[in-house]
This record gives sequence, C-alpha cells and structure tokens, in this order.
Amino acid sequence: MYNDFGISDEIVKLANEVELEIKEQIKEIDERCMRNSIRVLKAFQDNKIADVHFNSTTGYGYGDIGRDTIEKVFAQIFRTEDALVRNQFISGTHAITVALFANLRPGDTLLSISGKPYDTLDSIIGFDDNESSLKAYGIKYEQIDLVDDDFDLEKIKERLSNKNVKMVEIQRSRGYAMRKSLTMDKIEKAIKAIREVNDEVIIMVDNCYGEFVDDIEPVDVGADFMVGSLIKNAGGGLAQNGAYIVGKKKYIELAAERLTSPGQGKEVGPSLGANRSFLQGIYMAPSAVANSLKTAVFASRILEKLGFDPVPKYDEKRADIVQTIIFNDEEKLIKYVQGIQKGSAIDSDSVPMPWDMPGYKDKVIMASGSFTQGSSIELSCDAPIRPPYVAFMQGGLTYEYGKIGVLKAISQL
Repeated sequence: MYNDFGISDEIVKLANEVELEIKEQIKEIDERCMRNSIRVLKAFQDNKIADVHFNSTTGYGYGDIGRDTIEKVFAQIFRTEDALVRNQFISGTHAITVALFANLRPGDTLLSISGKPYDTLDSIIGFDDNESSLKAYGIKYEQIDLVDDDFDLEKIKERLSNKNVKMVEIQRSRGYAMRKSLTMDKIEKAIKAIREVNDEVIIMVDNCYGEFVDDIEPVDVGADFMVGSLIKNAGGGLAQNGAYIVGKKKYIELAAERLTSPGQGKEVGPSLGANRSFLQGIYMAPSAVANSLKTAVFASRILEKLGFDPVPKYDEKRADIVQTIIFNDEEKLIKYVQGIQKGSAIDSDSVPMPWDMPGYKDKVIMASGSFTQGSSIELSCDAPIRPPYVAFMQGGLTYEYGKIGVLKAISQL
C-alpha cells in the first residue's frame, strides 16, 4: 500500500527505524496527553455540559447559555478568572489585535520582550504605514531581542524598572523567526524577573501553537492573559473558526467591549451554530496536540537522518507544535511543501506555489489540505521564500495521517 501511494520500500524501512528511536518521546507525549485530558474532562463535568449547550442563537445572541458556559469551561481548563471565546474572532491575529487595542491607550508603550512579533502584526503595531495601527493612535512600541534563544533578563529588568511601560508582550512560538520557541520554564523566569521590578505592567502572551504542549500554560506562571486561535491547538481540528482570550477578569471585560461595544461586552454575540464544534474541539484538543507532537518528533528525526537540519531536534524539549526544517535550498523547500499537499486528504491534486499573501512581506508557499481553511492543527506546512529557506510544519490530527504526509513529502525530495 505504501508503494501504491508513491512511497518506496527504502523510505518505509527508514521510517520503521525512526519509530524505534523515538519511543521514549512518544511515551512522554502520551502521558502528558492523559493528564491534560483529565483536566479538560473535569471542566466539562464540573460545568455540567449537556445537549442544551449545543443550541445556537442568532441576531444579538442574548441569553446564549452554550456560549456563556463554553467560556466557563475555557476559564476552568486554563485556570483563569474569565474567558472570551467567540466565533466573531476571525483569527488569532484578530484576537491579539482586540486585546491590544482594548488594553492600550494613546501615549502608552507596548514592549515585546521576545523580539519582533509575527509578520501579521507588522501593520497592527505600525511597522507599515497604516492609519489603523497602534502607532497611528499614539501607542508606542519597543522591543528587546532574545539572546541565544532566551530572554535578556537584565535588559528587561532595567527597562521595566521605569514604570512607563503599560504592557509586555511575549510570543511563545517562533513565528517565521529563526529563533527557537520559548519553553514554559523560560517564560516563568521572565515573568518572575518582571515582577521583581514592576508589579503594575500587564503581561500578555501570544499562546498560539502552545496549548497542551506542556502541563501548564503562561497564565499559570503569572501572565495576566493569553490569546490563541481555535483553528490551531485549542480547537482540536473541529472548530471551524474563532479564537479565545483567557485571563484576569478586568482584561477580558475590556477585550469583550472592544470586540462588541461598550456597555454590551460579553452579553452579545450570537453563536450561529458554533457551540458544538467549540466544545468538541476543546474536548479533542489534548489528543490532537499529542498527535501533532508525535508527527513533529517523527519528522524531525527522519529528516535529520536524511541530512537536513530540523529544529527542534527529536529529543529536545518542545514549546509548541511547530517543526522547522532548514533546507538552505529554495527548490528543496518548495518540493517538500508540495509533498505535504500531495499527502493531504483535501486538495491533494493542487500544487502550492509561492505567492503574495496578505499580511506578509515575502512571498509565501503554503500547503494546507485541511477541512478548515488555514487550520494549523491539521497537517500543514508553509514558508516565506527567503534564505535560509525554512519550512514551518505543524499539525497532524492523527499520527498516522501525519506520518503518511511526511513520508510523501520526503518522497518528493
């Protein structure tokens, strides 16, 4: 059957060798999945989730008990005071935008301590000339770059001892940067260092790609709130859109009034049939994340054995579901991404090509044969077309489909 799918006996033999080498990593992932599954299941039971919570509202969305209970479930899962979980969020970037504009005012300063944020925030912050940016509203931006893939704690403490910074932003995942994603122990140390000199600054974490990768989340170690997308980890491959913000109640309420309107906040917003998929999605999320991690570990090891440069390595501690492969060759990068598309269930006959994508400066090639457009918890692979030609692969709702996709991509090389 592998041969019928265009995968040679030689590649299958190599895959079998790799699976023996990664047994310990797979066991650790399964054990963490069990712990996170217990946490999710308890939140469902404590909030008495029932068939009535699948019902939908339209129009203003008044009295949507499903929507309101989902937010209680998310708040319990992530151990926070409150949550805003809405299908009115178009993406994780949209949720971050709402959170920033909700909690910053003209004259305030936003400080990124993990270097330059993800490309889609360029126009939001004001790196680009955009009349709707934070910069256009008089909100200042500063950043402190990482040093050797870790926070520059001394520089952070020095800057924050002057208490004129309103918000600190931490991006857990690497985005399209060449730095490594930030593990929870590094985030915990950074937040502790911040609080030693400044107990007033708001700490926000972009948690995209990071949910359920560890036993704890940034809010567990002192972040005031965090933001994530539901077509990534927390949606379990079932949510068709949406995002969440979880954290301290006052910041969630401000975000709700920015998303809807002052005076209405969380009281409005129709679910439009999304409640069932949101609940099923977060229910399946620990397992979906575990399968994504297994796919990433497998890909990392087999590509390393083939002479490529994966980051992280198969036995390194992981901070998110993203696996990068440095190809140092534009043609090989494109072939690998196209191979992931060929190994997908949806649009497998399509051939991804580099193109000008909204929100990005470089041309981007993107493979995503997913049931939900742009879903990153389903197997996908994308890359900006710029040296050193790095593929950013993530997802895999099941390990089996993830493995097949990786082997198909390798066959294209």
